[in-house]
Amino acid sequence: MAVRVRDVRKIYEASTAEPVVALDGVSLDVSAGEMVALVGPSGCGKSTLLNLVGCIDRPTAGAVELGGSSTSGLDDDALTLLRRDRVGTVFQFFNLLPSMTIAENVGLPLVLQSVRRADIAVRVSAALQSVGIGEKADAYPAQISGGQMQRAAVARATIHRPAIVLADEPTGNLDSRNGAAVLQLLRGLADGGQAILMATHGDEAAATCDRVVRMQDGRIV
Repeated sequence: MAVRVRDVRKIYEASTAEPVVALDGVSLDVSAGEMVALVGPSGCGKSTLLNLVGCIDRPTAGAVELGGSSTSGLDDDALTLLRRDRVGTVFQFFNLLPSMTIAENVGLPLVLQSVRRADIAVRVSAALQSVGIGEKADAYPAQISGGQMQRAAVARATIHRPAIVLADEPTGNLDSRNGAAVLQLLRGLADGGQAILMATHGDEAAATCDRVVRMQDGRIV
């Protein structure tokens, strides 16, 4: 199982107001080769759940496991390593570093893992070819289109072969044609064995998934 979430609660304490219950007893499994959509209104808990699965935060109660490794009880350094090795993320606004070339952006997860430079070059070239932008390796983000930037973001999210790829509104900043192309890329990754968990407001995006999980008020409904 790529991701296992069991009876997770997330409560945010506030000194001047009542605590906010962002997640209230959520359980979810995502298997390798499965593409799952999280849908629901703003504030329903989608982003909080992605943050817990992505090792950005820890649950108040319950358990989150990535590829068999639990996030519970890990200190900040260990949580960072788990995120580095087991998680890939595709953001709505791409989050490419403007001072680095597309190849450098895509290869960054491997640099953080101390992979040999020669191996990085080979894997980056293959990753860029796989998303259809091999010719943009030496370009900078400002020199390519939004659709191409999101393709680069998909390559960066998957180059280190993570247990789970999290996609947070990956088509929200794209036109319909480029959005459809990115969804097709993600669908192809899932068909190839990658686990993908995607938060989306779009019916078209949800329709590409194997399963749709609807959330409301911090619960799966």
